[in-house]
Amino acid sequence: MSAATTQTTAVGRFKGHGKTWLWVGLVVVALALPWVFFNYQTGRHSGFVLTMLSQAGMMILFALSYNMLMGQAGLLSFGHAVFFGLGGFSTIHFLRAAGNGTLPVPMELMPLLGGLSSLGFGMVFGAMVSKQRATAFAMITMGIGELVGASAIMFHSFFGGEGGVNADRMIERSLFGVNYASPVQVYYLIVAWTVIGVVGMLFLTRTPLGAMANACRDNFERAQFMGYDPRRVRFFQFALAGGFAGIGGALHAITYEIVTFDAVGAGLSANAVLMAYIGGSGTFYGPILGAVLITLMQSGVSLMSNSWLIYVGVMFIGIVAFAPGGLAGMIEIHGPIARAGRLTRLIVPYIRLFFPAFAVLIGFIGLVELMSFLTIGAAQGKTLELFGNKIDVKAALPWLVSLGCLVPGGLWLWFESRAFGRVWDRLTEDLKERDR
Repeated sequence: MSAATTQTTAVGRFKGHGKTWLWVGLVVVALALPWVFFNYQTGRHSGFVLTMLSQAGMMILFALSYNMLMGQAGLLSFGHAVFFGLGGFSTIHFLRAAGNGTLPVPMELMPLLGGLSSLGFGMVFGAMVSKQRATAFAMITMGIGELVGASAIMFHSFFGGEGGVNADRMIERSLFGVNYASPVQVYYLIVAWTVIGVVGMLFLTRTPLGAMANACRDNFERAQFMGYDPRRVRFFQFALAGGFAGIGGALHAITYEIVTFDAVGAGLSANAVLMAYIGGSGTFYGPILGAVLITLMQSGVSLMSNSWLIYVGVMFIGIVAFAPGGLAGMIEIHGPIARAGRLTRLIVPYIRLFFPAFAVLIGFIGLVELMSFLTIGAAQGKTLELFGNKIDVKAALPWLVSLGCLVPGGLWLWFESRAFGRVWDRLTEDLKERDR
């Protein structure tokens, strides 16, 4: 049995949430991270780090809400950004109303209003999409995404056209006397609502609705034969997923004080698919890993390279092809080996895999960057630099070095992966024999 097959079997059903202490530790880390990058000389937080952390919180909610459809109910949606964006647009208008005194709601409850707005939109659209499943469901959600995206350009009164809608988050109304003028104050609001949203979605996985969503995903006909209405299950799951996505959109509106048509666009919906698949849709925490990773690549790698989307695409293809359980699935399949106390037997095989994999990575990145600077970079007047040294992309040496890392490294990796597969198969067979 191959490692990929074992991984698929290990994460074939929706898994639990992990240890409570681990979740509490992650919240503590999230609260402390802004102070790790605090400049005590100037007395200011890092704006870049705060923005990246805030974006990660929004995307965690967005990815988990999407996984309520794909991971838990087996519903592939191509228009989930609609609810993120509609929640954001609604919140912008709520902020405007609160600013002029017509809506006496404190800032801390604005994300709740955004979530309830998206929940309402989810009920409206859910009445249409819940009639179908599988491919038809995906196509209808794509149509809804295009419909709302076009409406965002046409109807200026609500969406603001291409320029979007802006508002001031300093509405002078707060439960705790906070004016949210500082980005770090907004960040802690995001942390609070991210925790609330994660706990809420975790709770839903333990309800009868969550169990029936899994049942309809695994065996639609059998769930129907047992007397349950799969359409009703899809409707509630779709509407609730839209509501949680709307909370993320509301936090987006509060953070940036503007929402544009991009918030309901297909690109953001594609991000939801990427985050869920790469992180692992078969576990609750998988989309969290995917959201953090994609945010880091969008915020960090994009500053270093114009080709970061290529790296995301290749990573997505690699995950789907060789690790269908995603990053979380790769972690989960090591659980039985770790519990049996035999995880140390994989240390040497992993070290042997690391070096050829690193060579392939360096070679691939080198070729991508060389091609990028040979075309786009040359048109923009940019030069490729490595450790402060300029590299001539038209010279033969950089190309030969990259190919020298990629091709031999790929062959080396192929041999080592076969050897690793044999070690893995022996370990799994030993565990099976012990269980018998």
